[in-house]
Amino acid sequence: MRTRLSLFALLLGCVLASGAFALDDPYVWLEDVHGAKPLAWAREQNAKSLAPLKADPRYQKNYDSVLSVLDATDRIPMGALRGSNVYNFWQDAQNPKGIWRRTSIAGYQTASPRWQVLLDVDALAKTESENWVFKGAGCAPGETRCLVRLSRGGGDAVVTREYDLATMKLMEGGFSLPEAKVELEYLDGDTILFGTARDGETNSGYARTVKVWKRGTPIASATLLYEGTKEDVLVAPMVFHTKEGNFPFVVRAVSFFESEYFAVENGPGNKITTRKLDMPLSADVKAMIDGALIAVLRQDYEKDGTKFPKGALVAFRDGQRPQVIFAPNPRQSVESVAAGRDKLYAAITNNVTGAVHAFTSNGKGWSDKVLALPGAGSADIVSTNDDGPEAMFSFQNYLTPTTLYFDAGNDAPLAIKSLPARFDASGMVTEQFEAASKDGTKIPYFVTRPRNLAGPAPAVLYGYGGFEISLTPSYSANFGRLWLTHGGIYVVANIRGGGEFGPGWHNAALKTQRQRAYDDFAAVAEDLQRRGLTTPKQLGILGGSNGGLLVSTVMVQRPDLLGAVVCQVPLIDMIAYTHIGAGASWVGEYGDPAIPAERDYILTYSPYQNVKKGVKYPPVFFVTATSDDRVTPVHARKMAARMMEQGHEVWFYENTDGGHSAAADHRQAAEMWALSFVYLAEKLGLKN
Repeated sequence: MRTRLSLFALLLGCVLASGAFALDDPYVWLEDVHGAKPLAWAREQNAKSLAPLKADPRYQKNYDSVLSVLDATDRIPMGALRGSNVYNFWQDAQNPKGIWRRTSIAGYQTASPRWQVLLDVDALAKTESENWVFKGAGCAPGETRCLVRLSRGGGDAVVTREYDLATMKLMEGGFSLPEAKVELEYLDGDTILFGTARDGETNSGYARTVKVWKRGTPIASATLLYEGTKEDVLVAPMVFHTKEGNFPFVVRAVSFFESEYFAVENGPGNKITTRKLDMPLSADVKAMIDGALIAVLRQDYEKDGTKFPKGALVAFRDGQRPQVIFAPNPRQSVESVAAGRDKLYAAITNNVTGAVHAFTSNGKGWSDKVLALPGAGSADIVSTNDDGPEAMFSFQNYLTPTTLYFDAGNDAPLAIKSLPARFDASGMVTEQFEAASKDGTKIPYFVTRPRNLAGPAPAVLYGYGGFEISLTPSYSANFGRLWLTHGGIYVVANIRGGGEFGPGWHNAALKTQRQRAYDDFAAVAEDLQRRGLTTPKQLGILGGSNGGLLVSTVMVQRPDLLGAVVCQVPLIDMIAYTHIGAGASWVGEYGDPAIPAERDYILTYSPYQNVKKGVKYPPVFFVTATSDDRVTPVHARKMAARMMEQGHEVWFYENTDGGHSAAADHRQAAEMWALSFVYLAEKLGLKN
């Protein structure tokens, strides 16, 4: 099984902000996330913003349109291959909290699979009087039992309960863990490895221990396997279930982008021990196959005189020289990796459009076959099977709905399900351009627009630019229905800080080079206007999480380029961020404000410290969630309050539920997007 541990997931962690580094901050009181006074303030701001936005007749149309797509029964039920079955989590109008279900692999390929409902989350929430949000499930080898994760309100902290697939019920007396941020894996059907923040947490709020727990014994008797330090990002188990057997490991993330790996082994006296593996800190382990750990290198690496380039896909075997499986060129990136029972798959982009490669090993080297999937878009890995030859892939782009492909193991993927078109794209076109950033670097971006556009039009520019996350072409019913079909333009910028061209593209905007990401985004905005596609008063920018930091920074630095801003679940106070939510885990990305030189640099761009009275900023709409225990609503609250006090036009909406996605179900998601698009339409002058 591929590990569920994903440092990327730590983005998309709760420590109450201490107010350190912000002793003169008049809005530090808003850092009390669940305090009565801050919540009353948030409700007051919600009322001010929601009333006028919902009064716009477009709001209800937008809401109904988004919800109809989210609840549509003709969506593709994306699933996970496990043994002889495909597992899927499904939400619709009848099941707003969702149902966890499965069907056979053969049945899944038919137009109307016969689903077996395993867990009805709506019914469970009602019975237990809990606001449960399903956060996934991991199953034991042989499909006997599964560990189900349930969150109260959608935050990262979860309650873990064991599910019996034979009786199709949550178990009494099975493996269960109380609410906490947790990482856990089955070693076998009767043993789990787990790390929970309740047993000791890092400064980031994540677990720093891994324990072994045997079935039938109390949790107090679980054996400590490994303990990290408070300064680590987290310590977590990682288990691969392969045809050669079950292989357990411990991962110690010493920073967000550096990890040590330890093999879990039987030592003297049959005592379980750990052994540190000879791998570089920059190795990001993705899979295991044929006894080899498969990793992507975040930095250049040299071993015994052999050089391995950053961004390369590499196989590590104990006692052997590492093998390069694939080395990307400067315009390529290994986006995702997964191993099935027999083959290794990697989704690899070239100039931000992708293909899926199938790799097989003969013990001496690796063959490489590009699968026959469409081009000019995103080809991705959906799922692989630990216990069989099957794999599933997908393809989409900005104007092409997603199609799901099934591969029986013969490297001949066949389309089995396609998403119906959610908007009429016949009169639209997607183009890829480049903008020259401040330092001359060429920044690619995609423009999707009406083909016969006459003159400049309202445009929304979206970006992220961090954590080596790539923005590849994707089909958005929201942008299609609510923006493009009304004559608007949708733009996606592939700025530095992302992973579009591998680790080097990401490293170019790390820490004290962060300004490059903001310069890149501003350069795309300028290039759009130079090409006559839009004007400053017609250009809006949108981003969430790290993208919220992006758009708030560019808003403060280049207000002359913009007509409106939508800033979702953002980081903003970058001087105090390490003491808010899981902020301490992101020092590897942004730098540490406790270090004077890094603090001085952060101060040059941190939006909260740089926003000023008397400057004409575009109107901004902050969207956040009380239950977000990763970034938390603190950043949005404080920035909104400061800007209001300075006399700027500010709109604010804080949802109670939803965690870092700011929406726990389809209705909440429909509300968030309906509000955002009404706001953008009003501010940017979208007429129809």
